[in-house]
Amino acid sequence: MSALNRKIVYTTSAPNAIGPYSQAVVVDRTMYVSGQIGMDVASGQLVDGGVQAQTKQALSNMGEILKAAGCDYSNVVKTTVLMKDMNDFNTVNDVYKTFFSTNFPARAAYQVAALPRGALVEIEAIAVLGPLSDS
Repeated sequence: MSALNRKIVYTTSAPNAIGPYSQAVVVDRTMYVSGQIGMDVASGQLVDGGVQAQTKQALSNMGEILKAAGCDYSNVVKTTVLMKDMNDFNTVNDVYKTFFSTNFPARAAYQVAALPRGALVEIEAIAVLGPLSDS
């Protein structure tokens, strides 16, 4: 059996990992994007403005990582949304649908006890590199 190619994706346009993990890893044509929080890349701090601003920043950070691998939000096939408070579900959705507007990826959403750096939301993704056609 031949080995699959693994590539680590890194961009300075998204926050550095705050632990022993990569921003994203590509295996064959599948890209696994680590959870992104609403951290400003310049300051290294969470953005002000609550869950709405943090969701927008987290998804913008994800977009920079996707771009570094030569793709965009349309390549995303699955996301997982972690929220500190499930009451933020509708607010997160309102921001989310500005980044994913058609052919929505599959998704799971959970409330969790805590997120890194006190974040209110974290979003991870799985994307497929290259062109996709809808059937």
